[in-house]
Amino acid sequence: MKRILSILMCVALALTLTGSALSESSDATPKYVFMFIGDGQGSPQINATQYYLGTLANPGAAIPKPAQLSFTGFPYVGIMTTYDATSFCPDSASTATSMASGNKTLSGVINYNIDKTESFKLITEYAKEQGKKVGVLSSVSIDHATPAAYYAKAVSRSMYYDIAVQGLSGQTLDFVGGGGYLQPTGAAGDQPALTDIAIENGFTIASTNDEIRALNADSGRVLAVVPDPDGSKAMQYEIDRQRIESAGGDSLSLSEMTQKAIDTLYGDDGFFLMVEGGKVDWSCHANDAKTSILETIAFSDAVNAALEFASAHPDETLIIVTGDHETGGLTIGFATTAYDTHFDYLAAQDISYADFDKVIAQLRDSGASFEQALAEIEARFGLTQTPDTGLSLTEEELAKLEAAYELSMTPSAERVIGKSEALAYGGYEPLSMACCHILNNKAGIAYTSYAHTGLQIPIYAYGVGAASFSGSYDNTDIFFKTMDAMGVEADAI
Repeated sequence: MKRILSILMCVALALTLTGSALSESSDATPKYVFMFIGDGQGSPQINATQYYLGTLANPGAAIPKPAQLSFTGFPYVGIMTTYDATSFCPDSASTATSMASGNKTLSGVINYNIDKTESFKLITEYAKEQGKKVGVLSSVSIDHATPAAYYAKAVSRSMYYDIAVQGLSGQTLDFVGGGGYLQPTGAAGDQPALTDIAIENGFTIASTNDEIRALNADSGRVLAVVPDPDGSKAMQYEIDRQRIESAGGDSLSLSEMTQKAIDTLYGDDGFFLMVEGGKVDWSCHANDAKTSILETIAFSDAVNAALEFASAHPDETLIIVTGDHETGGLTIGFATTAYDTHFDYLAAQDISYADFDKVIAQLRDSGASFEQALAEIEARFGLTQTPDTGLSLTEEELAKLEAAYELSMTPSAERVIGKSEALAYGGYEPLSMACCHILNNKAGIAYTSYAHTGLQIPIYAYGVGAASFSGSYDNTDIFFKTMDAMGVEADAI
């Protein structure tokens, strides 16, 4: 309920600011520019989150009442295409390149042309030339494709070490934050540690919660890495972070990190800050709807930090909120529920697919029985053998869980994965996928893919220059519209 009240306050703040004397004249330019990108976040992810929160806030309502997120009440809304030079179903490297540089490229390529012979100039470089400070923050590893597109140029998104070095050169970025780095010392292990490069180039390293929370405008150039990254060097999934906090732990949220980026970058010359909610994408790759919804809420909370800043700087701030592509082909509506949805069923899940994989590993190591596995499933997903509840397992669902259990209890090296298993589990832990799919379908939602889709993506804009983001256009236009808002003309190519 606190979360819902917080979101309602965000909406009220946005509406209040919309009615203020906020300059949108053609000659006004924002001093402070926020670019929020929900990786894998399309309209289905946003709508599912609104419906989930609305259902919880209005139990038993005769008419469905979707909730507002911090950005869904923004006064200007657009929609954009996302295809790249490779496919109508693009990846994050090419789509982020389009928004950061205004150019199409191949999937897997960051800020290079299709021939991989020339690199592109980035909006962050233009912002730096304007005298602005520049920050990049992500809930996944800082060298991942989307954050990388706002500070690096690489012919392959997998050049993690080279990408990270570019971000720590001190030439463009003043704040770098997130989960960490996938190759902290280079692939060969004989190159300088990224932390040494950062220090050499004038970065202060904040790597504890206390150090990060102490950051301010006097901290100088900052590399802020959360102390509790997951195995992929990303911040904790929000659903797991909340469980950690409930158990008495301390794990930083994306909104807290966004606030510290603002505090660090704030100054008279302004700033450009890109914030990525990267694990919306990851959870949708894994068809984990509840985890995706919590990631979208965390993303919305991060946008709220920018809205609170804008309330103090109403004539100087531009906030853009969008996604790079949709992931998973999320659909609202499922065959067995006809026209009904039961988003409240999702509340029973309190763990991400990734952390449940760890539970499965423990079950496998201990030689647990199927009944023991079912007990864990009921505790974590609410799926039960108790009859006559919305989450009661049917015989068919029990059979699916047992088949997945048998495969998950087999060591991965010994598993026989045929075409049907590949389609059913997508390369993820079978029992985790079976649990997610069954709960999703009971709630009345489903996924069509474990990959990206070609859906168009919404854009929400607020503040100085926001009006130009209305309408229908290509993702490359995000670059040009933001440049226009900032009063900057792109160099001739």
